[in-house]
Amino acid sequence: MRVALVDRAINVAELIREAGDDSCGAVVMFLGTVREVNEGRAVTGIDYSAYRGMAEREMAAIVAEAEERFGVARVIVEHRLGTLSLGDVSVAIVVAHAHRAPALDANRFVIEELKRRVPIWKLEHYQDGAREWVGAGSGTVTSADHTEDAQAGAPQAWRE
Repeated sequence: MRVALVDRAINVAELIREAGDDSCGAVVMFLGTVREVNEGRAVTGIDYSAYRGMAEREMAAIVAEAEERFGVARVIVEHRLGTLSLGDVSVAIVVAHAHRAPALDANRFVIEELKRRVPIWKLEHYQDGAREWVGAGSGTVTSADHTEDAQAGAPQAWRE
């Protein structure tokens, strides 16, 4: 098991090499990338921020749950922070198991729980020049109406 918040491009080939070995007949990868349109608005990029300590602890807890629940041999999660452009990989999840079904199920579990539980936020940049905080189960918060918490990287409205 390995989880990490990274400030660099995610090396997909290295993650696959790290996860697999001869005991694993399945290595499953999920990649989340920055897409060009979200909810009908043209996106030019995203800034990801996180409450690092809490995010890493929760990511590790999710991976431990996946390992126990699905019996997977290895799970690796990397989530990128900072400014990302269209097409950049924002999150990579690699799961290895002797069989495909548990690997696929564990991979889906990890991404769904990561999106639901981990304090990682994204500030979307739109083609029209607007920026909005999106995600973390709190809906959309306009950045012009809220200040950013420098330590946690979360909009102030989400800390109240």
